[in-house]
Amino acid sequence: MAVSGVVESRPEDRGTRDGAAPDDMARAESAAAAAPHGSPRARSSPMTEHPHLSGKLLAVMTVATCLAVANTYYNQPMLGLFIRDFAATPRQVAIMPFLCQIGYAIGLFFLAPLGDRVERKTLILVTLLGLSVALAGAALAPSLVWLGIACLVIGILTTVVQQIVPLAVHLADPAQRGKVVGTVTGGLLVGILLARTISGYVSDHWHWRAMFALAAGLMLGLAALLAALLPRVAPVTRDHYGRILVSLFGFFLRYRRLRLAGLCQGMMFACFSAFWANLALELRLPPYNLGATFAGLMGLIGAVGALAAPIAGRIADRHGPQMVVTLSAVLVFASFLLLILVQGSMPALIIGVVLMDLGVQSALVSNQAGIHALDSGARSRINTVFMTTMFCCGALGSMLGGSAFEAWGWTGTCVVALIAAAIGFVLSLFNHKPH
Repeated sequence: MAVSGVVESRPEDRGTRDGAAPDDMARAESAAAAAPHGSPRARSSPMTEHPHLSGKLLAVMTVATCLAVANTYYNQPMLGLFIRDFAATPRQVAIMPFLCQIGYAIGLFFLAPLGDRVERKTLILVTLLGLSVALAGAALAPSLVWLGIACLVIGILTTVVQQIVPLAVHLADPAQRGKVVGTVTGGLLVGILLARTISGYVSDHWHWRAMFALAAGLMLGLAALLAALLPRVAPVTRDHYGRILVSLFGFFLRYRRLRLAGLCQGMMFACFSAFWANLALELRLPPYNLGATFAGLMGLIGAVGALAAPIAGRIADRHGPQMVVTLSAVLVFASFLLLILVQGSMPALIIGVVLMDLGVQSALVSNQAGIHALDSGARSRINTVFMTTMFCCGALGSMLGGSAFEAWGWTGTCVVALIAAAIGFVLSLFNHKPH
């Protein structure tokens, strides 16, 4: 039975992407094992005999998520260099992070659900090969238009991380799945934080094209390594691809909390994106006069806030996620208020980065805790809806922040972020109300 267009969640329909419940996956595996000989599930059993997730394979998959997710963020410290090499305006180059993020949202919606329908190892390898080609295209881009096309495709295919993480969860022993999720998603965090630092250094000391070429080579090497190590795992559903996609709209319409959480987190991610997409442009101007290397190093400073975010998860367990989300929105608002009032000050910029990253990451942890409680049989698809909403808003933040920077400078970018943070705060208050 379907409710509001939502496909009824049978054991074989329950995805194993990040966000899927361990008990749901265990039931799916038990059902597959118990299927009569000759049934569709029994015929797929040679690929689903619970391959062992060794420490070596877990380490490789963690590194894979780190390297893959980094591709979305390499271009952010390069924006000043794009202005120089393509004789472009700040508004024109600010569209590059927008294209990566909107591409990621497109990939989340159209590619992530394929993990339930297509053999996942094959999907991972094909996506990595395509990602390598896209990165090579960025390295060879003769114009800003071609670079933009490459950035869009890079964003779409970077969603390979949404295949690697759930595969690790599927392969893990049920008693170890929580630990495995924490390990592999830790790779995501490291990739996001270090991408700007590495990109800034390579771009300043060699060339931004060298960074994209290096990333293309890393994806080819990663594909070869995973081809040798990853086991094959049968798809968990035979539902038509179109039906799976339609069910995503059903979840969005059915759950008010999901809509509010996605839009609230989206507003805070818009703040985050507006800031990071334009920071390199601000730092190249007086009084800073700093290059891509320093813009990348600011990502390490933001790690102070991001790495403190797990504390928010424990607070959410004790006092409820919505209180944490509201306080996080206040932190993000305060960070941009500080950045508007105290400009040209490096200490103020550092404090603002820490407050903003702490607020955004804490809200993300808490909002996800809230939405995963909505439907234990469809957590993966609910997570897809949430993340797609978030990245669409983030892409909008990058674009509006870039336009505001060109028109009004750093103050314009911070005002855009301040408005988004205020909207996120209001949405968090609505989510406190009974549903």
